[in-house]
Amino acid sequence: MESIKNIFKNNIRQYAMLIALVVIMIFFQIATDGILLVPMNVTNLILQNSYVLILAIGMTLCILTGGNIDLSVGSVCAFIGAVVGSLIIEKGMNVTTVIILALLIGAVIGIWQGFWIAYVRIPAFIVTLAGMLLFRGLTIKMLKGLTLSPFPESFQNISSGFVPDFFKNFGAKLNLTALLAGIIISVIYVVMEFKKRIEKQKYGFEVSSMALFIAQLALVLGAINLFTYWLAAHKGIPIVLVLIGILILAYSFFTMKTVPGRYIYAMGGNEKAAKLSGIKTNKVLFLTYVNMSVLAAVAGIVSTARFNAASPQNGQNFELDAIAACFIGGASAYGGVGTVVGAIIGALFMGVLNNGMSILGVGSDMQMAIKGLVLLMAVAFDVLSKNKAKA
Repeated sequence: MESIKNIFKNNIRQYAMLIALVVIMIFFQIATDGILLVPMNVTNLILQNSYVLILAIGMTLCILTGGNIDLSVGSVCAFIGAVVGSLIIEKGMNVTTVIILALLIGAVIGIWQGFWIAYVRIPAFIVTLAGMLLFRGLTIKMLKGLTLSPFPESFQNISSGFVPDFFKNFGAKLNLTALLAGIIISVIYVVMEFKKRIEKQKYGFEVSSMALFIAQLALVLGAINLFTYWLAAHKGIPIVLVLIGILILAYSFFTMKTVPGRYIYAMGGNEKAAKLSGIKTNKVLFLTYVNMSVLAAVAGIVSTARFNAASPQNGQNFELDAIAACFIGGASAYGGVGTVVGAIIGALFMGVLNNGMSILGVGSDMQMAIKGLVLLMAVAFDVLSKNKAKA
């Protein structure tokens, strides 16, 4: 019992949010008479919130540098959608070529904003607020206030397509590829966790008891295989989920296992100390915002593919959803604290909350009010726990 208390105490932000996610899922599963976790709705949850998940990864890095945020990401998504729509629908260009160009444009936008933030030292709030207005205006100008649609099927598949079932000839009712993916992920997870435990023991670090360790493994494996079962019961693994999974793994490794990733945490913890330690804080801040804009371009491509339209209204409030996901997922408003996985949990929490309230017929006005209160409570929890630690 003492071991469980210590684990929870040392990871209070992550575990509190994870428990909250499970509780809210159970609540809406009961309140909606089981509709929430119907396989088709689970898949729709992923597809509907794909852009938030992508943006939350980049926003986490911005917040880690010192509580900075990027208000322009929604407008950048809309602008990228307008560029993609103009080139594919009006000019008839190749989809792959256009996607590469869109990502390059996202990088250029990041260079533009990162320069003012990192080297001129204009507050990120002001620069990205200006970017929000600038790129929204350019979007409306480019589209002339109209909506471009439809896109070719190859482009739509980015957001609405599924990984082919390589075992469909076996005649099974479930998607066997999705089930096999769940088993493979489970095996990799078990091997990695045992390897991590052995390394900790080798260097004399404290580890949880074997019984608790096995219980943790069982819970995670149960969640992984239940999720892949839901996917298998519908159409299988969405292509966009593969993209999100790659991003989560890559950015989790980057932030936790690489030197540049630790620089971001160091800068958020104390920028002056980081600078005196030899870290090029301007460069770190600059690259963080370049990265954010590239991910905004990815989110813009995904959202445009999902809506099958390039619209001047695309991206409205995307930035607010991403910021809320990060803070709800345990990122500190002061910077230096937070994880990519935590942001994903926060985004899923918001997604389940939105979906559950929509199924129950809660009005959009009350949905906004409830989401606002949830965000306030999450930040208040961060501030109060930080003040308690200082006392």
